[in-house]
Amino acid sequence: MIVPTGTGAAIGGFAGDALPVARALSNVVDCLITHPNVLNAAMLYWPMPNALYVEGYALDRFAEGLWALQPVHQNRVGIVLDAGIEDDLRIRQLQVADAARASLGLPVVEYIVTDTPLQVEKWVDPKTGQSTGRIKHPDSLLRAVQTLVNRSKVNAIAVVGRFPDDDTDDVDDYRQGMGIDVLAGVEAVISHLVVKEFQIPCAHAPAMSPLPLSLSLSPKSAAEEIGYTFLPCVLAGLSKAPRYLTNNSESMEKGCILATDVDSIILPRDACGGDGTLAFSRSKKSKPLIITVDENETVLNDTPDKLGLEALQVSNYWEAIGVIAAHKAGINPFSLRRNKIRNIGCISSMPVNGHLISG
Repeated sequence: MIVPTGTGAAIGGFAGDALPVARALSNVVDCLITHPNVLNAAMLYWPMPNALYVEGYALDRFAEGLWALQPVHQNRVGIVLDAGIEDDLRIRQLQVADAARASLGLPVVEYIVTDTPLQVEKWVDPKTGQSTGRIKHPDSLLRAVQTLVNRSKVNAIAVVGRFPDDDTDDVDDYRQGMGIDVLAGVEAVISHLVVKEFQIPCAHAPAMSPLPLSLSLSPKSAAEEIGYTFLPCVLAGLSKAPRYLTNNSESMEKGCILATDVDSIILPRDACGGDGTLAFSRSKKSKPLIITVDENETVLNDTPDKLGLEALQVSNYWEAIGVIAAHKAGINPFSLRRNKIRNIGCISSMPVNGHLISG
């Protein structure tokens, strides 16, 4: 299940509002592979034993057949805190970590503060309409991760970067359940950097000053405003995130999940241009069923017809889940619809008076 990050998705573009779809899908499929943008809901999360929490860069490498996913019982999670976080905000993050250890039993082992403030910058790409950004000191982040990996033997990383505080006017649309998440794009940039360099699970939680109380808040955005941090869902997700192994004979022996094991993909209809989706569509061994959802509109315009992809178009996630259930049962989904099954065709040829005719 894919909902691209920072694209203003109608479902999945806010504070974990695609999580109900993931919960429903997890009860239909044997294994649900998705990414933090779908499963993270700031202070909220939902444990799904058969769901795999896979960072976006890793998801693309998995789809390309380069990496395999190894399910685990637990990861040793380390936290990187931006040196730019003020004392009170840093204490809030550490209280979340201790609460996750004591109340949930999560294996969050140690934290480190970067040697230089990361200086996060965010903006909206004027060409695509997606949110994006950068950190001015990526080397400081990588040094901190390296230290945790070497000294604390962690195999998953939570990053907490100090994001610039917004004027209320700048986030009003998002708080009302409209527009795009201006934080999400650069969050993906940060996690991509760590996963590409270290090949371990990573997710990001922004540190920000709380916004003033709003009396007209959209339920889709509310999960981000009921606490002081965005870290709880990240720690829960990383604690059991699958590890990323290079796809070779060793990963086969370890019972890893491969791209060829994927039976179907579900994503917004106008967001089919990502590396992962394109890789799955080009698969020659076992091409999965690609299901696109009309109702989940984004700011993108990468539809299957424009990209030459073969996909099954549905109106909403209700229909998509029905298609998934039929596909899993080995049933042609169109046999569940009125007048969608035509008389069987014929492509064989029979000789008549020395000539071939086709039926």
